[in-house]
Amino acid sequence: MAGLKIGRMMLGICQTNCYFVYKEGQNDVILFDPADRGDYIYETLAGHDLNVAGILLTHGHFDHIWGSRKLKELSGAPIYAYEEEKEVCEDAGVNVSAQAGRAYTVEADKYVKDGEELTIAGMTCRLIATPGHTKGSCCYYFKEDGMLISGDTLFQESVGRTDLPTGSMSRLVRSIKDKLLCLPDEVKVYPGHGESTTIGYEKEHNAFL
Repeated sequence: MAGLKIGRMMLGICQTNCYFVYKEGQNDVILFDPADRGDYIYETLAGHDLNVAGILLTHGHFDHIWGSRKLKELSGAPIYAYEEEKEVCEDAGVNVSAQAGRAYTVEADKYVKDGEELTIAGMTCRLIATPGHTKGSCCYYFKEDGMLISGDTLFQESVGRTDLPTGSMSRLVRSIKDKLLCLPDEVKVYPGHGESTTIGYEKEHNAFL
């Protein structure tokens, strides 16, 4: 699977990173966290002859899902999320969209188990459950390409907030230490906000860990 490429759009009121992963020379992409304006995401990718083959959610907070239903409608791509995040995705109070002034829910077409591998358009990643930011937060790991889509679990020199519904700082730190810091140091981390980092860098410089 070596040879995957990754692109990014920053969208919405929280400047959320919306990533798309694709094989060089192919048109299908896996889209992570359609933060807002699903029509814009679809049209932007289509303008580069890219087709959304799957929509993967790292968690269900409003600023990561607001574009999901429209993107699914336009692309026909199924939505995937971790099974423990079902309540957050489907409850506008728990996912904080109601408090943000635009109540919104999304139902995944498939709720995935911890450790389950997903192969979409010939690209394979593994769901790593990392509860803490929300009870069903997760990351997606492309082992052969050394890429981790970390959502709001792990940031450059920081971690996700835990003061929103279902959050827990102790669970978050434990998730990162037990599930992420065991990955190779060279793994590139692509977080839900801010710039990319590596597992090795966070081991050395992340004061929360």
